[in-house]
Amino acid sequence: MTLSTTASQAFFDRAREVTPGGVNSPVRAFRGVGGVPRFIDSARGPWLTDVDGNRYVDLICSWGPMILGHAHPDVLASVTDAAAKGFSFGTPSESEVALAAEIVERVEPLEQVRLVSSGTEATMSALRLARGATGRSVVVKFAGCYHGHVDALLAQAGSGVATFALPDSAGVPASAAGETVVLPYNDLGAVEELFAVRGEEVAAVITEASPGNMGVVPPAPGFTEALRRITSAHGALLISDEVMTGFRCSRSGWYGLETGAEGAHPGGYPSGAPDLFTFGKVMGGGFPAAAFGGRADLMARLAPDGPVYQAGTLSGNPVATAAGLATLRACTDELYPRLLESARTIADAASDALSAEGVAHTVQWAGSMFSIFFRDEPVRSFADAQAQNTSAYGRFFHAMLEGGVHLPPSAFEAWFVSGALDTEALDVIRAALPAAAKAAAAG
Repeated sequence: MTLSTTASQAFFDRAREVTPGGVNSPVRAFRGVGGVPRFIDSARGPWLTDVDGNRYVDLICSWGPMILGHAHPDVLASVTDAAAKGFSFGTPSESEVALAAEIVERVEPLEQVRLVSSGTEATMSALRLARGATGRSVVVKFAGCYHGHVDALLAQAGSGVATFALPDSAGVPASAAGETVVLPYNDLGAVEELFAVRGEEVAAVITEASPGNMGVVPPAPGFTEALRRITSAHGALLISDEVMTGFRCSRSGWYGLETGAEGAHPGGYPSGAPDLFTFGKVMGGGFPAAAFGGRADLMARLAPDGPVYQAGTLSGNPVATAAGLATLRACTDELYPRLLESARTIADAASDALSAEGVAHTVQWAGSMFSIFFRDEPVRSFADAQAQNTSAYGRFFHAMLEGGVHLPPSAFEAWFVSGALDTEALDVIRAALPAAAKAAAAG
């Protein structure tokens, strides 16, 4: 039986009349998988319900923030109480201080954070601060790492490791991307070569702590530590983008996962922590909230104390900070093992089903975040991620959707689980997998 999409199609048709592409963020348009995007009417716990009345297990979790599940009672109560007091003040408030303090307490290298409204704004502000602090202008990023739609970071690689990039989006001036260098991810040799040539010009290296925007591609052992060592040696800053991994991979994000008792660098990276971190997603609890932060001496360069200007009318919004604080306080040490157990159950079942049908695939992890790449070999770079069978993923995606499971509508995204996943939801996932694996194999 095919699920009805009549109402979603009608909404999508109307949306395309008033909104470019019918969506307010491109991946939602289902261009990567084809078909009709589902317009969601409501969500609770691990479930999404669309405007046609179809119900799905949610493995997108709003691209990460819904770590507790949808409409979690504690978060809902905090938001309701905050909203009853006023939606926005444009002045300091107690909840923004409490949220900042919670973030600083969780990530050991942080001394101060500045709250903003989106991950894009966080990375944009961190770059401005890095340039202001160093007096340099060149930024190094890695292919496949996404840091929001900041002009300077929407760039593709040039012809060589020291070649400045060209814009990767219409509307981005060559001058905006002209001081961005894009290197292959996990290629330490390329980093060393670039710094040997232009090290004195580099303001910062920015990297996703563990990339999730080309699918989950964790840093090779020693890669983050080497970036810290190289940047320090040349007077450049290291910015760790934890917008996706922050408070999702562990209580302290990817930093906590790598530097915790069982991490690759227990006690901290030998060459020191990144200078700046950016956060979003989980810290907003589903509301528009993000942050960037680092050492107090660096953060002191921001206005009003310093010359680097950054501001935002809705930064520290009382409703958003209430949601974020309630979410982080519920992200206890007991939650993360449960997330990992659910993720392993789903990934193992998917891998078994795909193997039974002879479908090439590999599973990669960052805490409970994972991706299933439709190729045999491990994925270590964006080029590797591109060399997968995206058509097979599209067939797999639609069969899972028909079976009541909503996966990310792109082969280049992470899968997210929530603490609300229960036996019923896991049973729906298991039941949908055999047909989805057959569909993937059918091409």
